[in-house]
Formats: sequence, structure tokens, C-alpha cells
Amino acid sequence: MPEPFDAFRFLSHMRSRWRWIAASAAVAVALALAVSLAEPRLYTSTARIVIDPPAGMDPRSVISPSPIYLESLKTYEQFAQNDDAFRKAVDQLALRSLLGAGPIESLKKRALKAGLVRNTRILEIAATLPDARKAQALARFMAEATVELNRAVGADYNRDTLQSIEQQERELRARAGAADAAWAKLLATEPVDDLETAIQSAAALRADIERQVQTTELEGTGAGPRLAAMRNQIAALDRQSAQRQKLLAARLAHRDQAEADRDTAQEALTAIEKRLRDARSDAGYRGERLQVIDPGMAPERPSSPNLPLNVLAALLLGLLLPILYLTLEMNFEEHRAGGRRSVYRAVAKARDE
Repeated sequence: MPEPFDAFRFLSHMRSRWRWIAASAAVAVALALAVSLAEPRLYTSTARIVIDPPAGMDPRSVISPSPIYLESLKTYEQFAQNDDAFRKAVDQLALRSLLGAGPIESLKKRALKAGLVRNTRILEIAATLPDARKAQALARFMAEATVELNRAVGADYNRDTLQSIEQQERELRARAGAADAAWAKLLATEPVDDLETAIQSAAALRADIERQVQTTELEGTGAGPRLAAMRNQIAALDRQSAQRQKLLAARLAHRDQAEADRDTAQEALTAIEKRLRDARSDAGYRGERLQVIDPGMAPERPSSPNLPLNVLAALLLGLLLPILYLTLEMNFEEHRAGGRRSVYRAVAKARDE
């Protein structure tokens, strides 16, 4: 059965070896101090960008943005780490002498960090370089490049949208013009006023002949040939009127169809013109607006190596490791001593028997 933990024995054991523990801590602190002093100094400058929502967005959502909207803003982290912008910064700021001759991707990963501040619309761009002024210049360059890239993307989107709507507007205007031309041509080639007048005149003539027929029938004998001629004339007028009515109906149907096509084309043109006006007036209000609120500053204190943190971590490690080792050593010695006592007791018991 294992013996219970004895705190007094443990403290006594540690006290008896305090010099070894202190030496371990001192060596760890000295090594951490030496390594930290030997490492090159790195300076981190942070630029900040505020992401304003679109102008047409509900003001209530601006005050308390939803988690989904804040998650969507992480897209701008990729804007802030654009490869082309970083390559331009390396060339314009002459950073190769500071970063070395490695691949541009590795240099960017080492020198540039970008991320949204939790639950805010603030985008932070941190640049880390051996030169404090260069670090501030890089952070500012990338912040301004991010704003410009967002503006360019918005302008491209607006331009593409306007070009698409303008193309539709031109097509619908041509369609409306063709509908108007067809309507004008129809009015010229298929008149209905003369046809309606002719139909009315024929109807009046037929009525007059009908009266003559009735008068002739009352005269009695000798009116047969005249009645036959008048009835033939009435039949001819009926055939002619039927043809004219059919032609008039066809022309009116053509007019109705042409007028419907003309109205439809004009309505579509009016709608696309309104859409185009709205698109032009809203062109500057689509998408989030980015603004640099803090271009960063040239840091006076290096961000790496962190001398106090390194020394403290080394001190804790220099104390913890020997204490852990001595604890295991004490347990091992107690276990071995307990085994020897068990053997002695077994031998003594066998001797007594």
C-alpha cells in the first residue's frame, strides 16, 4: 500500500537542495537573457481601418450589427493581405534588405498580419520589421492600399452594373422605336377611316334601294325587271360590305396588336430608364466604405524579443523542472526504501517461524 503524501518531508527535501534549484533558475534566466539580447529587434506598427456600412443600410443594424454581418466583413482581411499590394510595398519601400531574399509569400506571412477586432468593424493591419519607421510605413501603405482596392472593386462593380443596364436601355429603346415605326407604317398602309366611310355609304345606299324596292312592289304590274335589278344591286352591296367588314376587322386587329406591342415596349423602356437613374444615383452608396482612422506610428519599443516575458518564462521553467525532477527522485527513493523494508520484514518473519 503506498504511503500518504508527506508535505513536511517534501518541503524538507526541497530545502535540502535549494542551491541546486536556485542554480537551475539562474542558468535558465541567464540563457533566456542571452538569447533575447542576441536576437534581432523587431518592431510592430499597427494601422486601423473602420468599415462603414453602405449608406442605404438600416441605421438600427449599424448600431447593433448582426454576427452574420460581422462575419462577412472578414472578406476585407484578404484585401489587407493582397499579394500585389504587398509586392508593391516591398519594391517602393525597399524592404528586401530587411526581409531577405525569400519567396514573397513567406516574407508576407512573416511581416504582415491583418484581422478584425472582435465584435467590431475595425480592421487592424500589423507590420513587423527590424526598422520601426519601415514597419510604420508598411502598415500605412497596406492600409491605404486596402481602402483603394475596396474603392476600385466598388467602382468596377458600379461600372459593370451601369454598362449592363445601359445596354438593356439601348435595346429597349430600339425596340420601342421599332414599335413606333411599325405603328406609323400601319397607319399609313392600312387606313380605316376611308373604309369605315365606305361601309357607312354602302349601308345608306342599301337602305335607299330597299325603300325603292318597297315602293316598286306597291306599283304592281310591270315592275318585275326593276325589282330583280334592285335586288341584284342589294346582293352586290351586301357582298361588298361583307368584304369591307372583314378587311376592317383585320386592320383593327392589326392596330390592336401593334398598339399593345408599342405600349409594352414603352413601359419596358420607362422602367429601365428609372432603373438606370436609380443605379446612377446609388452608384456611390453600394458596398462598405473603408476609411483609415489610424495610420500607425513608429514604435519606440520592440515587440520582439519580449525580454521581461522571456526572463519570467525562463525563471518559471528553471524552477519547475528541478522541482519536478526532485519530486520524482523523492518518490523513487521512498519506493525503493519501502521495498527494502518489505524484504527485511519478510526475512524477519521467516526467521521467527
